[in-house]
Formats: sequence, structure tokens, C-alpha cells
Amino acid sequence: MVKMKLFSRKKRPTEDLLLKEINKTKLALEAAYSQFEYVVDPDLIDSCIYELNAIQNRYKYLLKQAKASEKSYMETKS
Repeated sequence: MVKMKLFSRKKRPTEDLLLKEINKTKLALEAAYSQFEYVVDPDLIDSCIYELNAIQNRYKYLLKQAKASEKSYMETKS
């Protein structure tokens, strides 16, 4: 018996890279939050805040790229 997957599609290589980057960024964000909880020196607190902001901005950017990629794929299928 042959099973058909409805609405399935093969991922493009760029999507795989994008998903890997998103997951890597999520892990970096979790690590940065964890580090932030333990620092006590004011300079290190500032450094952690800077790092958190940078990682959050990267995460937002990657999510926008993923949404745009999905949207462009749907437009080409129509």
C-alpha cells in the first residue's frame, strides 16, 4: 500500500540552513538568559544585556526570513 502525504513538500537546502540557524540562535538565546541570571558585576550585566539584544534581533530577522521564504513558496505554487 502506498501512503500519500497531503500537503507535503521537499525542503529546499536554504530552508534547512535557515531552520538550523533558527535553532542555533534559540540555543544561544537560552544560554545568554542563563548567563544573565548569574552575573553580578555591573559591566558583565551590561555585556549580557547587549548580547541578549543582539541575539534577539538575529532571531527576529531569521523568523522574518523563514516567513518570507514560506510566503514566496506559496506564491510560486499558486
